[in-house]
Amino acid sequence: MEVILKEDVKGLGYKNDVVKVRNGYGRNFLIPNKFAVLATDSARKVVAENLKQAAHKAEKIKTEAENIAAKIGDLVLEITTKVGETGRIFGAITSLQVSDALKAKGFIIDRKKITFKEDIKEVGEYTAYLDLHKEVKHTVKIKVVGE
Repeated sequence: MEVILKEDVKGLGYKNDVVKVRNGYGRNFLIPNKFAVLATDSARKVVAENLKQAAHKAEKIKTEAENIAAKIGDLVLEITTKVGETGRIFGAITSLQVSDALKAKGFIIDRKKITFKEDIKEVGEYTAYLDLHKEVKHTVKIKVVGE
């Protein structure tokens, strides 16, 4: 059975992709939960037209993400926090704190688009990964300093 995804489904595909799935998965999960529709000829034409109209808008969004990544460049964010005698932080540095530090520098990035490879629980330098667009990823250095 072929279906057209109405939104991103992890492990299956992105919005507006035509994917082949098993009948039960399509009829019992994807279609009832409005994650997909049957890939009929008329549905394919509608998706093609929507993609054609959205292509310009998507290119603009990608260009804006690339511009933000270029402006951020090799920026180093300095985050101050309370530290114990051993150099460990009380709690941890979160994506919200990184988002606020970026906002103070003039970049508005949603905290859900910021990830770390490891928990930041000590003073030092770390790397945060920014997911600005499906095709545009960027890194920013974080320097954690104790008060």
